[in-house]
Amino acid sequence: MQPVETRQELLKGLTNEEAYALLHDWELWARPKQLPPPGDWYVWLLLSGRGFGKTRTINEWLLSRIRSGVARRIALVGRFAGEVRDTMVELGPSSLMQISPPWDMPTYEPSKRRVTWPNGAEATTFSGDDPDQLRGPELDTAIVDELAKFKYPQKTWDNLEMACRSGTDPRIAIATTPRPIPIIRMLLNDPQTVTTRGSTYENRDNLAARTLERLANRYEGTRLGRQELEREVLEDNPEALWQQETIERNRVNEHPTLTRIGVAIDPQATNNEASAETGILVGGFSNVTGHVYILADLTVKGTPDQWGSAAVSGYHVFRADRIIGEINNGGDMIEHVIRSIPGGKDVPYTKVTASRGKAVRAEPVSALYEQNKVHHVGAFPELEDQMVGWVPGNKSPDRLDALVWLVWWLVVRHSESGQEIPEEPQTLHEQRLRVLAGDNGEVPEHWVDKE
Repeated sequence: MQPVETRQELLKGLTNEEAYALLHDWELWARPKQLPPPGDWYVWLLLSGRGFGKTRTINEWLLSRIRSGVARRIALVGRFAGEVRDTMVELGPSSLMQISPPWDMPTYEPSKRRVTWPNGAEATTFSGDDPDQLRGPELDTAIVDELAKFKYPQKTWDNLEMACRSGTDPRIAIATTPRPIPIIRMLLNDPQTVTTRGSTYENRDNLAARTLERLANRYEGTRLGRQELEREVLEDNPEALWQQETIERNRVNEHPTLTRIGVAIDPQATNNEASAETGILVGGFSNVTGHVYILADLTVKGTPDQWGSAAVSGYHVFRADRIIGEINNGGDMIEHVIRSIPGGKDVPYTKVTASRGKAVRAEPVSALYEQNKVHHVGAFPELEDQMVGWVPGNKSPDRLDALVWLVWWLVVRHSESGQEIPEEPQTLHEQRLRVLAGDNGEVPEHWVDKE
């Protein structure tokens, strides 16, 4: 790199038009890892921590392919429709509409999910929530943002790969935070994949110093920090109650008829920058299989009105039978919040009290997973990261607590007839725990209350 004085002299010699064009020369401003690797690869897998600049990287790669005339029929694939629109296309600082130069600005038609460039190249937006959208098109280029956090990552990838078959040089660029799930491991082992790894800290010049300090203090050295900041694909922790392999083994895309459905809330104690989220999980129990099915993660960080609205909305959308709330942190506040939300006045509500250690409550639920009796309908990345990262003795996080209460209500709180047992006990009794014990009816001694 030239000295500052030399660079200043060079810039002084440019016209306004030349200087303006220089601002849009990505090869000049990008860090080396943000430039596409050489070679005849099919997939560029960019595994990076949050804040690395991965969305900007794949968007700039796409623009370069469009300018060269190679990319004509393009897929823009993101986690949710709203994220594709905001982060990849329109509003975010790294979105296509924000980084494109004025002389090559595309036209965006949200109603058609279409972005069109002056040279005729067209891109269509797709959501990982609806993999079947990708069954029809023929593509020559695709960019995928946060594949590891899609609800249906494998199905989305399969449909995308089959669609990306047009042109003379079809290619796909994927930018994602790494997670130890099968699709990421498969891509890493694919000989036609080139992988770039990047840490959050590599982009420190473009991130607020205060934010970096907070992230380092809170997450550095933790499992979540290693994954989200340091771009590691982590192996399972043998001390954790849940293993990723167990979750994957029992993952499904559909569920049978459900006998009862619940919405469980683990409320945040405070609402400020440092507070946790309010865990909100939806799940159901099927008498057909005798299994539990996790349907949705509606967790939010916000005011009581915001998490109350999310819970009540989930109750109605999924036609649930009941909302379950842990009262240790909020007392009767949870029910008061629910009753104050439009549509929540007459919602059936059960309060639960954590009278025992969290590990003791979580162990029976973990056992159900090991016995292949709990299924995730699709993927819930944030919940699953908490599950495989939590070790008994540590503070249990929001989504995980909501999951434990949800499964407890769906299975333990009901008699064999399926009716809810009235007057919730302060402890879990042996006869109810036998539901969790499996075919032999044996209950581990430490699961049973000793009053």
